[in-house]
Amino acid sequence: MLFTQFEFPVFFAVVLIVAWLCRRRQTRNFVLLGASYYFYAYWDYRFCSLLALSTLVDYSIARRMVCVSSVRMRRALLLLSLGVNLGVLGFFKYFNFFIDSASPALRAIGLSGETLDIILPVGVSFYTFQTLSYTIDVYRGRLKPVNRLIDFALYVAFFPQLVAGPIVRARELLPQLAGVPRFSKRRFYGGMQQMLRGLVKKVLLADRLGEAVDVVFAGPDIYSGVTVWIAVLAYAAQIYYDFSGYSDIAIGAAKMLGYRFPANFRHPYLSLSMTEFWHRWHMTLSRWLRDYVYIAMGGSRVSRWKTYRNLMVTMTLGGLWHGAAWTFVLWGMWHGLALVIERALRQTLHDRLARPVKWLLTMLVILVGWVLFRSESLPAAAGVLQRMLDFSDGVHWYPPLVIAALLCCVLEHAAWRTRLRIAMRLPFSKWYSPVLTTVMIWALLLYAPRNFQPFVYFQF
Repeated sequence: MLFTQFEFPVFFAVVLIVAWLCRRRQTRNFVLLGASYYFYAYWDYRFCSLLALSTLVDYSIARRMVCVSSVRMRRALLLLSLGVNLGVLGFFKYFNFFIDSASPALRAIGLSGETLDIILPVGVSFYTFQTLSYTIDVYRGRLKPVNRLIDFALYVAFFPQLVAGPIVRARELLPQLAGVPRFSKRRFYGGMQQMLRGLVKKVLLADRLGEAVDVVFAGPDIYSGVTVWIAVLAYAAQIYYDFSGYSDIAIGAAKMLGYRFPANFRHPYLSLSMTEFWHRWHMTLSRWLRDYVYIAMGGSRVSRWKTYRNLMVTMTLGGLWHGAAWTFVLWGMWHGLALVIERALRQTLHDRLARPVKWLLTMLVILVGWVLFRSESLPAAAGVLQRMLDFSDGVHWYPPLVIAALLCCVLEHAAWRTRLRIAMRLPFSKWYSPVLTTVMIWALLLYAPRNFQPFVYFQF
């Protein structure tokens, strides 16, 4: 079920009413767990078994970890959790990718190298990382295992963030599931406003931008270099509005149910460095990679060259997490290389640059990365980048709605530096909030595309 489908408001309204009518924690969690599995089964009920498998394995392993005193046994249990979760993720998401990549070598030794017809379970990358963070934190002694299976099952399957994040840590959500939240009109209203803003981002901005971006990326050779540049800028805005819109809907839905999720975006295109960009973009994934990959490898506490290695490995794995294609791997390596260069030149050059220069350099790196991220293949990415270097033809075509959406992105980021950021949240007590809320609802009803597009991050 998509947040943008007409079925979702009905589903969510029923869940909202029933959940707030439940006075007992166990009853409420059972209702939310059933609703979450229904939400996931609406896409394909068969993959609910994978969700249940991951839940049962990590719940049992974490409970067992605190019952054994042997460090070797606890490490073996952790490796079992890693093996099961990464094994499922690797098979469904990366099996065909590795077979395709190794097919010449396989054929050389007499093997067929044929791929399988595998359907990628939606959200598997997200809930795998959530369950792994739980077992790793229990192993490290930073978290006590939960006593109730239903609480842990709800933590894994909670429908607002199940299929595309944010990646919520166990220590952030499990304590909230241990009781019944108190109803707050202000929080309920704030969640409703955040959901509405997320829908506007997705339906009125991201989907409109995507229509034009798809056309240009399908044949960049027939467009001028400037037009291709505008398409790349449009994709930067599209993926921001698409994913931050999903995050807003997820966070807002949880807030209306009485739960708090961590923020996932903080106006990333204001960044003056790649380090700052990753503190603002997909923040929950950045924290996950930092805590469980980068720091686990030594982080910046090791030698300079090992720090560079850690950055490259972390970002390459982050790119591979996004998708089973060499374009994603190269995208991760590109960001890793940018972070390495930035760290190497921080004191000698980067810190001495003027702020506008830092911003322009950062945006250039980000935009080149988005070309890799969006392209279907490396040759396609090379074609787009090559066309971006040709400024001889001017602008031949571009829809006015795309320019308007780009201006919205610029104005939104610029307004965040001023006091308008408070007004943008449509506070509960302000007179203009109901007026603008009504305008947004009517805009969604009148100008939404007929065919809703899946969220970009559903493929991951």
